[in-house]
Amino acid sequence: MTDANSTSAYATPQEAAEDILTRVGKHVILGLPLGLGKANHIANALYDRAAQDPSIELTIYSALTLEVPKEGNSLEARFVTPLLQRLCGNYPALSYAGAQARGMLPDNIHVHEFFLPAGRRLNAPHVQQSYLSANYTHITAHLLDAGVNVLAQLVAARGQGVNARYSLSCNTDLTLDFLERMDRRAGETPFMLVGQVNDQLPFMPGLGDLPTSAFSGILNTPETQFDLFSLPKQPVTLNDYATALHVAALIKDGGTLQIGIGSFADALTHALKLRHGTPDLFNEMISALIDGEAVLQSERAPFEVGLYGSSEMLVEGLLELRKAGIIKRAANAYLPNADDPGPLIHGGFFLGSRSFYRELREMSDEDLAQIQMMPISFVNDLFGDEHLKRAQRRDARFVNNALMATLMGAVTSDALEDGRVVSGVGGQYNFVAQAHELEGARSIITVKAVRESRGRATSNIVWSYGHTTIPRHLRDIVVTEYGIADLRGKSDRDCIAAMLNIVDSRFQDRLLATAKKAGKIEKGYVVPDAHRGNTPERIAADLSPRCDAGHLPHFPIGTEMTETEQRLVHALTHLKGHAHDKPRLIWHAARTWRGAPPTFGESEALERMNLTAPDDIQNKITRYALLWALRETTDT
Repeated sequence: MTDANSTSAYATPQEAAEDILTRVGKHVILGLPLGLGKANHIANALYDRAAQDPSIELTIYSALTLEVPKEGNSLEARFVTPLLQRLCGNYPALSYAGAQARGMLPDNIHVHEFFLPAGRRLNAPHVQQSYLSANYTHITAHLLDAGVNVLAQLVAARGQGVNARYSLSCNTDLTLDFLERMDRRAGETPFMLVGQVNDQLPFMPGLGDLPTSAFSGILNTPETQFDLFSLPKQPVTLNDYATALHVAALIKDGGTLQIGIGSFADALTHALKLRHGTPDLFNEMISALIDGEAVLQSERAPFEVGLYGSSEMLVEGLLELRKAGIIKRAANAYLPNADDPGPLIHGGFFLGSRSFYRELREMSDEDLAQIQMMPISFVNDLFGDEHLKRAQRRDARFVNNALMATLMGAVTSDALEDGRVVSGVGGQYNFVAQAHELEGARSIITVKAVRESRGRATSNIVWSYGHTTIPRHLRDIVVTEYGIADLRGKSDRDCIAAMLNIVDSRFQDRLLATAKKAGKIEKGYVVPDAHRGNTPERIAADLSPRCDAGHLPHFPIGTEMTETEQRLVHALTHLKGHAHDKPRLIWHAARTWRGAPPTFGESEALERMNLTAPDDIQNKITRYALLWALRETTDT
């Protein structure tokens, strides 16, 4: 840390880079926060200097580098690129990201990330080779061991000059932990905390509210302001809702909730609101999905005491649950004689939509005080203030997603069998471990029972898999769209039986035969009749009427997509499901070409995809295939 009088005010990113090189030398080990909190302009200025000067060695440690995709000719690119360009505005690209993905980093620049954008870097060998596999709570120790000597973070500002305050805002997660541990090593090695001010970033009160003196330098100029990266919400599917309804019936009133981001999290948010606001409707939908005896005590009543949110990621769903009167239990409600009731939500980092950022910026001080951004060591672990955390996290339900699970309860969430990383471990292990260590807590892992590729269905519940994120000795609760498997304390045989009940019925016999061959379940065992109807058709029959009636909307917590874009989402999903059969698609396109001309709404959709007047045969086929898909999904 530096004295207030020595905190530099940078006029340009290049000036910041030069100051860093002067203070720490030509071996810069740069830490950039996960996701939103990166000081993009400072990082780019350091990259440019190192790219120009081979005597500078630059090593970057970060996670979840956000990128606005460049133009492409595929249907996905035609849809996603303009959407993200609109939502993210002038968000500046990070120079290292593109070079790393192409394997073209200069020899003196190295990049290591511990979490990747899901599925975006599977075929980027340089990224795969430099990936750092670690639990979220262990990253700080790795950064210290690596000798990180610069942290460059995006911050929010209040006030001017030496009296200004700067909020770590979206990324208190690792920065607070790192700064605390660096304070213990003060004077041992040069270290700089450098901030770049962004006026769109919400100023979050709490531990991340720092004085000017905490920083070695601040970049705050009109030229380096930029739009925050914004994530478009994904449409919620019937399978998302089926899984979410099951999970919503596992959340105990008066307890603690951890959730993530994405379409399932949006579905769970809506399911909890249904349970609280329209319990009769919620019970009807749950009863339709459960064919047979429930495996766990079902929680279906409205929330009287309410929930406390203790979540690695502060997400929009948590704010929705707070507004709905569901998250209303103060953190310290169960502490005897507590002077401070504590906040309603603790979080470690955030990333979301424009509307989410705007809501945080516009919150009253009183409402904002109910949300505290904390170091990741607080949210994701029990060490330090363990007695307090145990009292706060009563009846915790840690809800996380996975790619696959085995019949004996091991979970795969971050990588493929060949070792290629899809995303990262993040905090999943931390929450599973907490669930086993906290009294009354449960880990809930959700898995899509089936994935579709090239017209072929494959089970995501398997006998075994070559990569494991959560070992089977930490198995707890696994939920698919077909139900709940309670695995805690179960024998291998009983675990297999429970998992078979939530497998898609197209794969139950094959998996059961494998288990019998291995001698892990008796030869005469059969899957109960109540679970032999696990099919997508049954989910559709159970929930489609509720969707049609408006009770299960595609965007339950809003969307920044236009109506045309929302319509295109469904058409593109339908088209993707038929992409494996190109001759059939060409046939559909030809029939559509000979059919009725596009309606006004269809013409708007074609214009949005830049397919109004295609100039070659391939794009003409694409135009009419999309038009066919639009007509097939008109009522979706």
